[in-house]
Amino acid sequence: MNDTAPPRRIWLCADDYGLSPGVNLAIRDLIERGRLNATSVMVLGPAVGRAEISALQAAAASSPRCATGLHVTLTAPFRPLTMHFKPIDGGMFPAFPKLLRAGLLRRLDAEIIRAEVMVQLSAFAEMFGRAPDFVDGHQHVQLFPQVRDAFLSAVKTAAPNAWVRQGGRNQRLAQRLRTPKALVLDALSAQFKRRATRADIVFNPGFAGVYNFSRLHDFGSLMRQFLDGLPENGVIMCHPGFVDDTLVSLDPLTTPREREHAFLGGEHFPPLLAASKVTLA
Repeated sequence: MNDTAPPRRIWLCADDYGLSPGVNLAIRDLIERGRLNATSVMVLGPAVGRAEISALQAAAASSPRCATGLHVTLTAPFRPLTMHFKPIDGGMFPAFPKLLRAGLLRRLDAEIIRAEVMVQLSAFAEMFGRAPDFVDGHQHVQLFPQVRDAFLSAVKTAAPNAWVRQGGRNQRLAQRLRTPKALVLDALSAQFKRRATRADIVFNPGFAGVYNFSRLHDFGSLMRQFLDGLPENGVIMCHPGFVDDTLVSLDPLTTPREREHAFLGGEHFPPLLAASKVTLA
C-alpha cells in the first residue's frame, strides 16, 4: 500500500433504521460519535414515528457528513403501503426466497413493484422533507430480477440525484469463494450495474459486509477483511443495534447487532481505519 496516498473515503452504512427503538438508538449513538456516515431508513418499520425521525436528523446534523437513504422493503414480515400489491401472503409481502424465485421465473408485475417503491420514496420525502441521498433494499431486494428494473425506474423518477447500492465486491477470488451468499450477490449485481449504467444512475463501486449471521464471529476480524481492497466510495453494510422485544418479534438477526455496535463503538475501530488508510470523514 502506498503510505503517501490519501485515505480512501468509504461509506459505512447501518441498515434498518426504523426497525425497532433499540436499533434506532444504536445507530444514532454511532452516528453522533462519528463511527458511521450513512444509514438507510425502513419507512415501513414500526419505529419511524416523528420523534425517531427527528432524533435521527439531529444526530446526522452533528456529523460532518452523514448520508440518509431509503431502505426499500418488499419482504415479510412487513406490509405494503399500496393496496393492490402482489404477490402477498396474509396481508404481508412474501418471504424473500419466494420473491427471488418469482423474479427468476418472471412472475412479478413490474408496475406493481414500481408503484410500491414510488410510495415508499414519497413516504421518505414526507418524513424528511427531501429525497433520500441514496436508495438500497432490505435483504438486497433491489438486485432481484424484475424488481431491479422497477426499482431503478422509480428512483430515476422520484430521486434522480440519489445513488443506489449494488452488492458486487472488489476482493480477490480466494476471498470471494469463502462466502457463497456473496457470490450470489456478485451475480445479481452484475445485471443491476448494467441497468443502472443505462439509466444513468450512480452506484457504489464496491461493496462489503456480508457474513454468516448464524455463526459466532469476531466482528473486528471481519471488518478488517471488509476494508481490504474496498475502493474509494465503496460501501460497507452493517447492522448495529440493541436487542429489544420489537426486534425479536420481527427479525432473526438479534445478538450479532449488539456485537457489531460494540466493535464499531469501541477503541479498536479507529486504529483499524487508520491502519487501512480509510476515513469516514
